[in-house]
Formats: sequence, C-alpha cells, structure tokens
Amino acid sequence: MSVPQLLLDIIRLLLNLAPLAAVGCLVLAGISLRREGGTNFIIGGGFTKSMFWSVVFLTLPQTLSFLAARGLSISVPSGGVSTDWVSSIYSVVLSLIQEMVLARLVPTLAAYFVIRAVLDAAEGNTPLKSVLTAMFLLAIPTTLSLINSFNSGGELALADVLDSLWNYLAGRIMPIAAALAIIGAILNFAAARPWLRLVACSMAFLTVSALWQLVVAMM
Repeated sequence: MSVPQLLLDIIRLLLNLAPLAAVGCLVLAGISLRREGGTNFIIGGGFTKSMFWSVVFLTLPQTLSFLAARGLSISVPSGGVSTDWVSSIYSVVLSLIQEMVLARLVPTLAAYFVIRAVLDAAEGNTPLKSVLTAMFLLAIPTTLSLINSFNSGGELALADVLDSLWNYLAGRIMPIAAALAIIGAILNFAAARPWLRLVACSMAFLTVSALWQLVVAMM
C-alpha cells in the first residue's frame, strides 16, 4: 500500500520547518540566558536545552540518515511539497519568522534587555548580563549561519556541530571573556573591590582547552 500523497507532503513540510524551529529555539535560549544569570548558565537548564534543540533541528535530515543506516526503517520523502495548501503553510511560517520574528520582534526584545541593563545599573547591579543577552539576541542570524557552517552534511552532523561549537567557544569566545575579566579586575582594583578572582577566571578562560585535556588525561 502506497503512502498517501498528503501524508508525504506533511512530512516534507515538517522537515522544511525544522530550520525555522531552530530560530525559535535560539530566541528561547537568549531569554533563558538572562534568566539564568546572563554571564553564566545552568548545565541542563533552559539555555543549554534550547541550544541543543536548535542544533538538533538544523541537523535533523542527517540524524535521520544516521538512524536509517543502522537498520531503523525511516521513510524520508524527497522532492517538494505538491499539495498547494500545505505548501502555503510553509510560505506563511517562513514569512512570519523572517519578517516578524527576526526583523521586528527579536530587535525589540533586545532593546528591552538594554532597558533592563540600565535598571540593573540603577540598582547597583552589573548591567553586563542584560547587555550580553541583548547582544546574543541581535546575533541570532549570525549564530544560525555559524551553526549551519559547522554542519558537515554527514550522518554524524549533530555531533560534528556540537564539537565545532565547543572548539569555537574555547578558541574564540573564551579569550574575549578573559580580556573582559582582566578589565573587570582592573576596575575592581581601582575601586578597592575584590579583584583576584577575576584574574584567576581570566587565566582559566585562556587555558580552558588545556584544562579539558587535563581532565581527560586524569580519566
């Protein structure tokens, strides 16, 4: 018995919507980042879960190919959506994500976090966590392109992207964080506030790859 054409088109629609779902996950990740501290995040919390699911959605076809190659019967239809009203659903959702969410809602949300940064400073707290959240939200299109560039297209694309994100974090983000920690240490020293822990954090940020290799060697 052949699979009905409508069901095949719905499957194609869901596969086409997966990258758009990744955009929503990145937005949720930015909101969770501020909720969990801005400059820190909870392992297994909202930020890490949303980032993980964004990678899953972007590598869904490759993951399905991985499962199919190992004996799990998965029928992934190829070709385009032939049913008009199903195809129109994708067009509407695509326009919603591109023209409303990315172009309008995300910048507005980032602007609200800038206001929150001002309020944090007025309360005597650091505005950095809200500023970093606003920057993360504004960089969602770039982050999406970065994750796509890490997609090897192979069956292990999910693991490849996660590994590449770790390398990018350790090689690009951590040195910037180390510089910010040094600046914070200088400012704290000038204000007669605790500064030594920021210097220690800066050294740890610069050697995070070496620390990871040390942990692996100890195992």
